[in-house]
Amino acid sequence: MQKIDEEALAEAYNRALALEKSGDVEAAVKAYAEVLAIDPEDHGGAAVRIASMGRGETPDKAPDAYVATLFDQHAEVFEDVLVEQLQYHVPMMVRQRLQAMSLGPFEKALDLGCGTGLTGGVLRDMADDITGVDLSENMVEIAHDKDVYDTLYVAEVVDYLEDNEDGPFDLITATDVLPYLGGLEGLFFGIAENLNAGGLVIFSSETLPEEALAGRNFMVGPHQRFAHSRAYVEKRLGEIGFNILEVADITVRLEEGEPIGGHLVIARFLGEKA
Repeated sequence: MQKIDEEALAEAYNRALALEKSGDVEAAVKAYAEVLAIDPEDHGGAAVRIASMGRGETPDKAPDAYVATLFDQHAEVFEDVLVEQLQYHVPMMVRQRLQAMSLGPFEKALDLGCGTGLTGGVLRDMADDITGVDLSENMVEIAHDKDVYDTLYVAEVVDYLEDNEDGPFDLITATDVLPYLGGLEGLFFGIAENLNAGGLVIFSSETLPEEALAGRNFMVGPHQRFAHSRAYVEKRLGEIGFNILEVADITVRLEEGEPIGGHLVIARFLGEKA
C-alpha cells in the first residue's frame, strides 16, 4: 500500500473544498486532481466531487475507500443525523410496503449496506434469519451490538454477492446503497444470483428531474451521491430476469432542508436470466 503524505493531502483537499465552495470550478477540479495524485484510493471522494461539478468522467461507483471512510467517521452519530435531522425513513417504508402487499414472512433475508441496522431492525420479526453486509467496520460493530442480525460481514456489497456461499435468500434489501453506485448491472446480477426463484428484492434509489439527467442513465448529483433514472433501473431489472411489482415515488431524505426525490422498488426474481 502506498504511503500517503497526510499533510500534503489535507492541504490539497482543504484547498479544493474552499475553491469548490467559492464557485471556482476549474480551479477546484485541478485541486481535486492533486488530491487524487496524492491518494489514488481516494479516501476523500475527490472523483465524485469532480463529477458532481459536471467535470471529468462519471465514475461507475463511489470509491470503496471513500465510502468506508465516510461511514466509519460518522458511525457514532449516523442514526441521529440521518433519521432525526435528515428525516430518513426508508427502512420503515420498506416494512410498510411489504406488509401492505402481503409479502412475507421470509425464511432468509439479506440486508445489503446494513449500516447500523435500521432496516434489519424493522424487519427482524418478518424473517427467521437475517444477514447484514456493510463496507464500514464501525457501522457493522454498532449493528452487532444491537443483536439484530444472525450473521454480519464487513464487505463491499457486490464483492459479497460474488463470493457468498451462505446459500440463496428469499428477500434482499438495499436501502441507501444505490446512491453510492452508478452502473447497476453488477449489483442486480449479484442479487439475482443470490435469490431463490420467486425471491424478492426491495431497494431505494435517488433520482433527479429529467432535465438534469438529460437522457443519462445515472449521474453524480450536487450532493456527491448517484442519481438514477427510473427507466434505467427498470430496464436493467427486466434484462436480468426480474418482474417489477412496484415502483413508488418517495422522498428519500432531506438535504439542506430540501426533499431528495427517489424511488422505492420491489421486484420478484423469476428464477432465470432474461
